[in-house]
Amino acid sequence: MKKNQQGFTLIELMIVVAIIGILAAVALPAYQDYTKRAKVSEIMVLASKDKVSVSEYYMSMGSMPTSAQSGVSDDQTQSEYITAIAFATNTTGATLTYTVNATAIGAGAVIFQGSGSTNGVSWECTASTLDSKYLPANCR
Repeated sequence: MKKNQQGFTLIELMIVVAIIGILAAVALPAYQDYTKRAKVSEIMVLASKDKVSVSEYYMSMGSMPTSAQSGVSDDQTQSEYITAIAFATNTTGATLTYTVNATAIGAGAVIFQGSGSTNGVSWECTASTLDSKYLPANCR
């Protein structure tokens, strides 16, 4: 009488372990990129309140605010992912710069350029120096 085989052979188990290892090797870098993108999204949320503040001033007064008038807080302890916040006005409008924590995300900055018109202030973040794979699609 033949005995029914029960369980898996060593070769079958080794193949399963190898497949799991390959999947983990592919998934781990992707996971790290996703966590960095999540950290950048926190910076985007932080920037949204500053953009609203500058836009409200522009709509009320008809000109870009100075740093003191802008309502932009330069307190970098608002997020553990930024090391500096800068606001500046120039001939084309206003610039908000968020320098990111290089150890948490990577070297670079998220830069928003605002330009005022009769319709309000339009903001672009295409000048960011952070690696584009961490930025939202509208900033690349």
